[in-house]
Amino acid sequence: MQQKSRGRKRQASQTSGSWMKEHFDDAYVRQSWQDGYRSRASYKLLALDDKDRLFRPGMTVVDLGAAPGGWSQVAAEKVGPDGKVIASDILEMASLAGVTFVQGDFTDDHVLETLLECLGGKTADLVMSDMAPNMSGMAAIDQPQAMYLVELALDLAQQTLAPGGRLVAKVFQGEGFDEYLKTLRANFGRVVTRKPEASRARSREVYLVASGFKG
Repeated sequence: MQQKSRGRKRQASQTSGSWMKEHFDDAYVRQSWQDGYRSRASYKLLALDDKDRLFRPGMTVVDLGAAPGGWSQVAAEKVGPDGKVIASDILEMASLAGVTFVQGDFTDDHVLETLLECLGGKTADLVMSDMAPNMSGMAAIDQPQAMYLVELALDLAQQTLAPGGRLVAKVFQGEGFDEYLKTLRANFGRVVTRKPEASRARSREVYLVASGFKG
């Protein structure tokens, strides 16, 4: 039993070591240090903005699954001092200039009410979701959890978006993807699928950019 335990520990250590090496060798990780972004995910959103012109000064943006804040940083820069960025996550997130952070599960009534209060009675122009579950490596478990999160993001978008507003959501290709895409197309005038360069090639993640919310 001890020998098996030691074997598992060595395997876990090797896996962790491989991940750390890949992480620190990653060009986007190194670039994020230079540019002052909190995560490499910032470059995914910057690429989406380059392609789809997501932001304009003065917008109101809701960022779901925001921690550690890479997307919120980009949004705050893009909307400027006249805009508003409301970020939410179950994890803690260090404060960011121009960003209002609500910690908690936004499916809880209290957290949702707080988030809506931050909107001040106004609607949002853009809802963003880079949410993902803690991956187990088992598709039968991970995919339903991932789809549940993007369904929650759509539900919040339906509650908060102004007519003509946009939703950007990370989605993992697999069971439920086509049905979700169909639902988006029923609620928005245009839906496109993007795979930013900063998204690792082996990852099943893509980003759906839905524009023209029908209300």
